[in-house]
Amino acid sequence: MKKLRAKHRKKMAIISSYFKGESYGLLGPQIAATIIQENTLFDCIVVAVTREDDKDLIKKSLFDYFGECRPVVGFSTLSGREDLFSLAKELKDEGALTILAGPQADVDYLGEVGWQKHLNRFHGLSENFTFAVYGPAEQAIQLLENLDGDAWRKTPGLIYQNKNGDFVQNNKNSWDERYLKDVNWDNIYRLGKTGLTPIKITTGQILQQIGCPYAASKKWTMIDYPVNLECKNNCRVKLPLNGCSFCDVAADKGFYGELGIQTVMHQIQGLPELTDGRKIPFELINENPLHRLPELLKEVRNAGIRPSQINLTLRADWLLQGEENLLKALSLAKSIGMKILLASIGFESFDNTILHNLNKGLTVETNLKAVSLIRKLKEEFPDCLGYSRDDGAIHGFIHPTPWDSKEISYNIQKTVSMYALQSDILPPHSTPLVIHHASALGRWIRQIERQENIEFKRYGNIIGWW
Repeated sequence: MKKLRAKHRKKMAIISSYFKGESYGLLGPQIAATIIQENTLFDCIVVAVTREDDKDLIKKSLFDYFGECRPVVGFSTLSGREDLFSLAKELKDEGALTILAGPQADVDYLGEVGWQKHLNRFHGLSENFTFAVYGPAEQAIQLLENLDGDAWRKTPGLIYQNKNGDFVQNNKNSWDERYLKDVNWDNIYRLGKTGLTPIKITTGQILQQIGCPYAASKKWTMIDYPVNLECKNNCRVKLPLNGCSFCDVAADKGFYGELGIQTVMHQIQGLPELTDGRKIPFELINENPLHRLPELLKEVRNAGIRPSQINLTLRADWLLQGEENLLKALSLAKSIGMKILLASIGFESFDNTILHNLNKGLTVETNLKAVSLIRKLKEEFPDCLGYSRDDGAIHGFIHPTPWDSKEISYNIQKTVSMYALQSDILPPHSTPLVIHHASALGRWIRQIERQENIEFKRYGNIIGWW
């Protein structure tokens, strides 16, 4: 799509959460900035903000960037960071138009279910942002084209408050692959000593699948009470679940499906290159990648593209089911001269009670079979397969959780020791269970609050279960 030209283009920035010292790409915000840049009169950049960044310097750098233009600032992929919520409100109060977008934009703008009657619940971010836009990024085109009139109110996926303080929520559009082909990987900046400084991306992302197939199936599940409610250890909450009980993807996107192979290939062709002409390593965004991976690698080889490394995220059971395709893909990778990194396998736990409460749909036995398989494949393909912590993989391991009894903790440590998981599988640090207010576990918490007449503390859009 051709960039629109004008004598006086406007300016927009998209702020996203980032980790200090990193140089990875942010596909969602960067593709949104690309769409805006190419289809509106707005130049658009992405500003990656770490927790350590001085927010006053960020604000100064942003206003220097905008100059005489009205500041229009989008926020996406915020990771529940309250410092970024506060930054948005400060910018809004100082005259900027602030837009909440990206994962969970709708529910985070509107607030937690029932917050008007339960003051301890998350009140939402309508005071921090002028609008919210949920769903595909191209919906912002209509919004940005009509900011000076009233037509912005008809923008698909838009949420705003009317003069009476009531929320107005427009239906979102479905995904359109035409807008998912091109990504400008040079549009991301960090706060440097002299202001906003471009980042040279070393790891990109390629979108092949939107949402998760596991989130497409619904089932009723009994989830245990937290163990710290001592007299209630045998109580459970019955919930309808789509996907893993803690998962934001299940709550936000469900399962749209896969993009066409040519759309994916176009994205790969647009990746930056290393000094030797190979494409930079990239994460393939596909929760179940193995069944299409051989086909994709054949297309890559036939197109003469030279990838250096492809990073995969998948479930342990889908890894086992896809063993044959993984073997084919490894053989192709060897012929191409690239590496396949099993970057993140969602083990999450090595206890069946916790796996059940997380609604993982698998068992400890499945996880251990997956560990055995990847260790065996590493011996067969030492140069083109990576999976361990030393290879850069960070596998899912959620701890602590609300269900960590002494017996469960002992059994996990026993399994970890027996199968030497500490040597290559477990990450340097576990990830505490995070409960977003709109996830299935958010409903679990609220049900316990009602039944037991207690309150759990909220930390922004996250519910503290501890």
